[in-house]
Amino acid sequence: MRRALAVAAAALVAVSAAGAATSADPGVTPTTVLIGGTVPLSGEAAAFGTVGPGAKAYFDYVNSKGGVNGRKIEYRYYDDAYNPAQTVQLTRKLVEQDKVFAIFDAIGTANNLAIREYLNAQKVPQLFSGDGSQALGGASARYPWTVGFLPSYRGEGAVLGRDLVKTRPKAKVAVLFENTELGKDMARGLSRAVAGNGPKIVASEPYELTTTDVVSQIAKLKGSGADTLMLFATPKFMIQAIVAAKKLAWKPQLYLASVSIEPTIMAIARANAPDLTLGARAIAFVKNPNDPIWRKDPAVALYKSILERFAPSAKWTDVYNWYGMTVAWTMVDTLKRAGKNLTRAGLLRAARSLDTTANPFLLPGTRLHTSAKDAFPLDTVYLYRYDNRQWVRTAGPFPAR
Repeated sequence: MRRALAVAAAALVAVSAAGAATSADPGVTPTTVLIGGTVPLSGEAAAFGTVGPGAKAYFDYVNSKGGVNGRKIEYRYYDDAYNPAQTVQLTRKLVEQDKVFAIFDAIGTANNLAIREYLNAQKVPQLFSGDGSQALGGASARYPWTVGFLPSYRGEGAVLGRDLVKTRPKAKVAVLFENTELGKDMARGLSRAVAGNGPKIVASEPYELTTTDVVSQIAKLKGSGADTLMLFATPKFMIQAIVAAKKLAWKPQLYLASVSIEPTIMAIARANAPDLTLGARAIAFVKNPNDPIWRKDPAVALYKSILERFAPSAKWTDVYNWYGMTVAWTMVDTLKRAGKNLTRAGLLRAARSLDTTANPFLLPGTRLHTSAKDAFPLDTVYLYRYDNRQWVRTAGPFPAR
């Protein structure tokens, strides 16, 4: 009888243990955690694609040091070609087939908004998205499982607008903007900052993600008589706009979206129109490993060593690689604070309670801070000027929100 009871008790324990294992959140084992996301390895925003390999290299480095709380990080990313429809399809694959624990650093405004409803319904963390729209970062009550990473686009537009008020109070401003929340939010922030303060917005032209070029928009903007041009655009269209302005013999003061100021992108723009790129202005929040002032910075040395070991074909001069590591550092820090008993709810609590200035890839003093009501982690940005060699800091820090 005692033997029978012992066997029955052992069977019950085994069943309970099996039940606990199957009820655990997907993507987590005692030794691994699987996260995933989408990046544009192809398409009109392919320049952003190196964000994925840059992040993966950092995760591989962390794994070589033992991982996080005894778990190695597996990072799986797919090419969505910057197409929101593909982002949806691939995100569902990551969640339903690959069984990822969380979605990490999906790139693009329309792309992140397209998957937000689904991920929140599934209670899958959508963390540190490559987006700064108010629609994404300002909807915490309705979409608590979503946390962005980029500075507020409205805040970015406002910083540029306040610089105009200070340095070009009589400016006549033309705006080219991506017809998504990225471009529209930046335009809103700009408009609020300059309203009644001197500079006048005399023309605005949108472009669609599917458009071929922006030549006609630039021609219309030049016809407005503007002497200042805001390019709230991704790299391909920013370069097109500068080339078109050059061909039209238009020489406005340029202000650029921070998503498009990577040095390789700027080199292409400079080669086509050096008289236009000289003196261009933009905000920044990460260190630039190409800038001589960071030559002896430990983070730059770490970055180069990580790429050399874990992504030897990557170009260290590509700041999108650097950005990928910046966001990956934040994810690792969040996983650490989520603890050994890793759950999706615990990870979300950690992501919603950030408060650190320790990220070595950000500009000194830049604070990452979130709360239950705040999904914009970056607190501050700086204003930079392009001297046709490097981006040079001119002012700041400014509030990023």
